[in-house]
Amino acid sequence: MASAVWPMIVVGTSAAVGLLFVLWLLHLRWRNAAVVDVGWTVAIGLQAVSAAFLGPGDLTRRVVVGAVGVAWSARLALHLARRVASEPEDARYAELRARWGGNLRLKFLAFFLFQGVLAVALSAPFYVAAADPSTRLSPLLLIGVVLAAISVIGEGTADAQLRRFKADPANRGQVCRVGLWGWSRHPNYFFDWLIWCAFVLLALGSPYGWATLGSPLLMLYFLLRVTGIPATEAHAVRSRGAAYQRYQQEVSAFVPLPPRTRG
Repeated sequence: MASAVWPMIVVGTSAAVGLLFVLWLLHLRWRNAAVVDVGWTVAIGLQAVSAAFLGPGDLTRRVVVGAVGVAWSARLALHLARRVASEPEDARYAELRARWGGNLRLKFLAFFLFQGVLAVALSAPFYVAAADPSTRLSPLLLIGVVLAAISVIGEGTADAQLRRFKADPANRGQVCRVGLWGWSRHPNYFFDWLIWCAFVLLALGSPYGWATLGSPLLMLYFLLRVTGIPATEAHAVRSRGAAYQRYQQEVSAFVPLPPRTRG
């Protein structure tokens, strides 16, 4: 079994690391490290493709894994690529430049390559599901497909609402409370996390499926404590001040909930 599993992991890892290395070279020219977000998203999709084509498991299961992974990756990568091409470098990466000081090329190289390795590690659900030879599709896998569809639609809706809000010059400097953004300060992050729960459901009915539970937990930690909400909100408070602080008081940070009425 191990000899059948390793080819898809080796190919997926090589593709992810190679892609992130190329994007590191391009970011030196473009002076925009936000391309790493595009690369990381595409790298996840590449893991799904590698699992679908090279996995030793049931063909139907592998097709489901590939379709779900590519659907999420393609939509988000196109959205991020459009943003990178039309907007200045994300404030998170500008802050990293200031914080890291000298030798930035090597530090960003390590950062980019780490994203490729991380993409492989987080894609364990794809590999576990693609290695399952059973022809019986568990209810958990089917629930995972439904949850994935909800996640992709929800995240796409949130991104579209924010994009339209920013495109209106009258909203410049204002806080977006349109649609899902009136119920969650980060609905895109919430639905992005749900997709990782969906990925795990694809694998949970397979042997060793329990070993993939770390993927959504790690993503939740990153979103809530590291590179997601903390960095985004720190920049929002600096740029929008009291208006964003009111937004923080009235609207849920992550899970969409009815907004709170100030007393």
